[in-house]
Amino acid sequence: MSAFPGVAYKVLTAAQMAQFEQDGRFAGAPVDLADGYIHMSTVEQLGETVAKHFAGQDDLFVLAIDLVTLGDAVKWEPSRGGALFPHLYASLPRSAVIAQAPLSRCPDGVIALPAAAASI
Repeated sequence: MSAFPGVAYKVLTAAQMAQFEQDGRFAGAPVDLADGYIHMSTVEQLGETVAKHFAGQDDLFVLAIDLVTLGDAVKWEPSRGGALFPHLYASLPRSAVIAQAPLSRCPDGVIALPAAAASI
């Protein structure tokens, strides 16, 4: 059994989400394409990721991703402050998304997880 969580999260802009739904795959945001992998976050890292990379942006979506289905294409690598982040070295297939929702916050300011993923 892995010490890493089986679910990670990816934030997409409305345009990226529309393209993902049309294509059935997500090749990555500009930063992902530049770095050679798709950046994802754990539930604990999600708030800081949104604050750092999406501050002031509206029309965002959160995808809950089943990492188990992605197998060895997911690598856990150090990033901010040495924390391990999940990185996907492949395009993201629609079949790996277990839940999605427009990005919203709970009354306490925490990012609300997509409903199906909230209990995972």
